[in-house]
Amino acid sequence: MSYGRAPRRRFTLLAAPAAVVALALTLTACSGDGNKAGGGGNTHFVTGSGGISTVAKADREAAPKLDGETLDGKQLDVADYKGKVVVLNVWGSWCGPCRLEAQYFARVAKETKDKGVQFVGINTRDAQKGPAISFEKDYGVPYPSIFDPTGKLMLRFPKGTLNPQAIPSTVVLDRDGKIAARSLAALDDTQLHKMIDPLIAEK
Repeated sequence: MSYGRAPRRRFTLLAAPAAVVALALTLTACSGDGNKAGGGGNTHFVTGSGGISTVAKADREAAPKLDGETLDGKQLDVADYKGKVVVLNVWGSWCGPCRLEAQYFARVAKETKDKGVQFVGINTRDAQKGPAISFEKDYGVPYPSIFDPTGKLMLRFPKGTLNPQAIPSTVVLDRDGKIAARSLAALDDTQLHKMIDPLIAEK
């Protein structure tokens, strides 16, 4: 029965550090309910019917520092891609919706590479690199992923911005390195282009 378990779980959460609790709440996704917009009353973003949230160019905020070791052991700093449209995809090899969208991300990454678009994965909640590396091979993922098993990069996004709040999440940065669009659900190629193409066209 569940009656004896609830108090113990509640006590564990109350006793945990605030950052750990925040991370636990952030990483409870990988579900179909990915269209919730976060932020609060002072945000400037608009969420469309497809669950894609966008921010007008004048109201965008800079992305936080996002860096770390990739799955193939190299160092990557997203800031080095300033001048390009950057598509950040938060994923895990254990996540069903991530597997569903992987083929579309691989396809659109190849389609937009010559248009000044750089895809970067953020692999999270995989305790070891092995399953994540196999995932990328299975789906032909052509871009690098930062290995972030504890989800610390997700927590760097400023409160009230289009921060990743689920797995999968996709955040798109404009050429100035500012947060321009977000989805909290798995995406197909049509939805990806809907997020990316307006930013490619921006002057």
